[in-house]
Parts: sequence; structure tokens; C-alpha cells
Amino acid sequence: MAVEAEVDNELLGQMRELVDKTIQRNIKGVEFMRSGKAEVGRTPKDLIYRRGTLRLYHYHTVADEIYRVPVMIVMATTNRGYLFDLLPGQSMVEYLLNRGFDVYVVDWEAPLPSESGLRLADYTNDFIPTCVAKVQEDCGEQDVSIVGYCQGGILSLIYAATHTDGPLKNLVCLTTPVDQSKMGLFRIWSDKKYLDVDRLVDTLGIIPAEFIERGFEMLRPAQKTAGRLRLWDQIWDDDFVRSYRAFERWGNETLPLAGEYYRDTTKELLWGNKLFKGTLKIDGQAADLASIKIPIMNVMAEHDHIAPYASTKPLLDLVGSEDKEELVLKGGHVSLIAGPRAIKRMWPSLDAWLSERSV
Repeated sequence: MAVEAEVDNELLGQMRELVDKTIQRNIKGVEFMRSGKAEVGRTPKDLIYRRGTLRLYHYHTVADEIYRVPVMIVMATTNRGYLFDLLPGQSMVEYLLNRGFDVYVVDWEAPLPSESGLRLADYTNDFIPTCVAKVQEDCGEQDVSIVGYCQGGILSLIYAATHTDGPLKNLVCLTTPVDQSKMGLFRIWSDKKYLDVDRLVDTLGIIPAEFIERGFEMLRPAQKTAGRLRLWDQIWDDDFVRSYRAFERWGNETLPLAGEYYRDTTKELLWGNKLFKGTLKIDGQAADLASIKIPIMNVMAEHDHIAPYASTKPLLDLVGSEDKEELVLKGGHVSLIAGPRAIKRMWPSLDAWLSERSV
């Protein structure tokens, strides 16, 4: 009888714990639904230049001693730049500022209808050079380091290859798919057999954000559902929920693209793979990666489903730099840049590499 009573008490305790968890989960779920958008991008900054889709921000320095060479981070054109400044304690910008860097970010807004004709050349021969000049003017230094993320890395590489006599001091490419024949599923369903890019651009002018976002979602169709299941499982963990909300907001704010730019990147880069082959021309000028001689760092994620490792790996074999370093880290396309793993893995490596070359 005593054993039966002990078993009954244990079952009763388990039932009470399950009921308590269910109540807590529902209360936290209601709080989550009422919480609205996550507050992101909170590190103090100034907007120092804006033109149409383009924004250039300068973050307030915090360290007593600042490295001479400023860092300009270039965001991918499909996403918002607050990924680099997601949350206090989960901000690459905040980390770099605390390590003594002067940080600028090239960010994007949705292109205006009047900007549907923007070409790839407008980004690499106008937007990026203009931002570099604004950084020079703002900080008073001639040299500038660039950190480019994903498509921002592609734009930065093209800029570096076509401005070899420019002020670029160092270049860091984060998850940058230089060989776009290795883009996996994304390359397959963007094939000419399925995508009439001319009809799409000529009809719409601006490529809708929903079209871009669905392309990303198709790479991992169950990702959002799996994320919500993890949220449900850890709904009472306030730190987890805070981080989840921030990443969810960023993922839901995909940007539309200027039609001509989308046409160029599809035909020249994705289909033609011309940057990898060395045949890309921008306004008649060759964008040959072998002409890049400055120090360069290539940072890749082992489990990147957007810019697969095979597409990012060849970069250092293509550039002409003698000072070049490769870094392969566990993680995915976004977790490499932001989140708890990035704090321990990527950011310290970025700091160590840049610090030696920023004096």
C-alpha cells in the first residue's frame, strides 16, 4: 500500500507540474501576442547620408582610443541593416564599438518606384563609392575598411575590383556566394527554364518583397514552423523570447528590389556566374577579382543554406591578394552574424583580424 501511495503522489506531482507549465505557457503566449514589434537597432547612431533606397549611418564611438581606419559595413540589398545591431548584448556594431572601431553601416530602404531602373552598376559605381567618400569626409581619414555581408559582400567585391586605386584598405566578406553555380536549390528554381526575368521586371518594375521572401522560405519550408515550436517549448525563457522576436522581425522585413538590379544580378551573376569566371563588366570596366590586392578575409558558415559553403569557398583562390585569410565556422547564414554563437565565434575573429590592419 505504501508503494502504491508513493506512486500516486509521484503521478499527482507530475500532473500538477504539467498543469502549471500549461498555465505559464498560455500566459506567456498571450504576453508574446500582445508585445508588438521587437525593439531593435538601439545603439546610438546618426544618419549622415540618404538618397532614395540608400542610407548611411555613423554609430557613436564609445572607446577612449579609436583605431585609425574606420569600418564600413555593407548590408545585403534584400535585408535591413539592424541585423548588425539586433539587441544590446547581441550587436556586432556594439561589440566593434567597444573594441575601439569607428563603425558605419550602409543600409537600404525599399526602392522608390522611380528607382526601378537602378542597375548593378549604380550600386557598385555610385552608392558604395559615394558612401566611402562620405565616411572619409566624416572621419577625416583616407583609408576605409569594408565588411560586406552576403550580397553586400558581392557588391563590395565588385567595387574593390573596379576601384583598385581607391581608398579601400581591407575587405572582409561574410557568407559571400562568389561561385553562384553552387547556390543549390536557389540556383535550380531560378533557372531560365522556370524564371522569365525579363517579363517579371518589365511587368512589375519593382520586385515585391513577398517574391524575394518566398524564395528564401522555399530553401527551408519548415523553418518557420520549427522556430515556432521552439518558441512554444521555451516560451517562459524571457531571453530566448526576446531574441526570437528580434530575429522574427528581421526575417519578416525583407526588402523589395529595383527591377533592373534584379535583372542584372540574375543574368550576370546567377545565370552567367561572371564574377566567378572573371568576365563581369561594370559600365564597360572589367570586374576581375584577380585585380584585388588588398588584405582580405573570407568568413564562411558550414551550414549556410542561403550561401552554401561550396559557393563561398573559392573566393581566396580568385583574388590577387597576398594577405588573405579564410575562416570557416559552425552555424548558418544568419547565426554566423548575430546571436549567442556569433559573440563567441565570429566577432572576436573579426576584431583580431581588423585590429592588426586598422592602425
